[in-house]
Amino acid sequence: MKYSVLFIAIALIATAFIAGCTQQAPAQEIKVGVIASLTGPASNVGKNMWQSAQVAADEINAKGGVSLKDGSKVPLKLIVGDDESTQQGGQKAATQLITGDKVDILVGGYSSAVTSAYEQTVAEYKIPFIVTGASSPIITHRTDIDTSYVYHHCPTTDSYGQYTTTFIDQVVRPAVNKKLGAAADRPFRLALIYQDTAFGKGVQSAVNNTITKNKLNIQLVSQQSFKMGESDFRTPLTAIKAAKPDAVYIAAFPNEGAPLITQARRDIGLDTIFLSVENNDNAQFYKDLGQYGEGSIIESRFSPYTAPVGTLADAQAKFKNSYNAKYGVFPDMMGASTYEGIYIAAQAIGNAGTTDKAAVRQALVDLNMPQVIEAMNGGTISFSKDFRESQFDLWMEQLAFNQTIGECRPNIVWPDNLKVVDFVLPSWYKPGSA
Repeated sequence: MKYSVLFIAIALIATAFIAGCTQQAPAQEIKVGVIASLTGPASNVGKNMWQSAQVAADEINAKGGVSLKDGSKVPLKLIVGDDESTQQGGQKAATQLITGDKVDILVGGYSSAVTSAYEQTVAEYKIPFIVTGASSPIITHRTDIDTSYVYHHCPTTDSYGQYTTTFIDQVVRPAVNKKLGAAADRPFRLALIYQDTAFGKGVQSAVNNTITKNKLNIQLVSQQSFKMGESDFRTPLTAIKAAKPDAVYIAAFPNEGAPLITQARRDIGLDTIFLSVENNDNAQFYKDLGQYGEGSIIESRFSPYTAPVGTLADAQAKFKNSYNAKYGVFPDMMGASTYEGIYIAAQAIGNAGTTDKAAVRQALVDLNMPQVIEAMNGGTISFSKDFRESQFDLWMEQLAFNQTIGECRPNIVWPDNLKVVDFVLPSWYKPGSA
């Protein structure tokens, strides 16, 4: 009998020991995977995203890290995955981060085509993913996979395509008609040139839909596409010039947009207004444009060289100065949203009190945190219940060439409550036709 009692006691002790060993150990660090294009055509922006993420993590860790429900404060550990600006590279990077590095959450993603290619892996492993660069609505709207762990922290091509088209109708069109002495009902002649990807096609679709839905007096006279990473745009630009546009809307990466505008004005003699997507608000873009950027327009929400007057100006300046002190240049817009993405990840994990992925996902569903450095609708960061998209306040900038530094600098021209100067047509501007 005493042996039976002894055996039972040993068994109970062993069971307790095994149970204790199988309990999840307290987290020693929070692993954040950052997917960025460190090589390939998008590397200019990708490096900015990765470096901005590091600035955010340094700030959070300097304050002790993230508080969990066991009372501990845990630092962030960032692990970067280079998507190489390709779908194959993106799949490789995501797989390594999720299955090899076993990250707790993902932040980043720039090219929509690349990001959508590895979403299946994100869905399979149910990893919370805060997308801070890929702007195609397909990222969270697609129905072929479960995207419930994917959260979109950047404006979509739908939103900024509509915004820019509205600006053209309300501001640029009247200015051109006035220059021509034309009737107010003269149709505005707009050309599009876009990257032949989900990103570029998303912009094209948004422009077409905005014109149709709002019955705008805008005529699309030419729509030309190009492959991602191309560097010679003179053939499609020649076709655009022949169509006699009043302005050209460009959906391109900075390394494409700068040579495109330069070739248009220098080589083709297409002296018109060029409008660029927000990802081109990038220090290297300004450097590469030189004098040829004079008068062009960028839709924006964060710029390395300007900021709206208001409550966020100091926060933006602090981030820009910290980034510049560390890397010797100023951050761009994709860097800003990735910087915020790290803060969002930390807030969600802190709210969940754990790195459990389902709990973190729910924390993202319920998220309502103060804006960080970019102006958000209502002053808070939250995600829509339908497609998990955050909502930004946007503005339009016009570039002016600075002879002293040999680069253009932006000035906010729209909307009226934010503008610093009025939009103007440059003296060399040539409208399409009367």
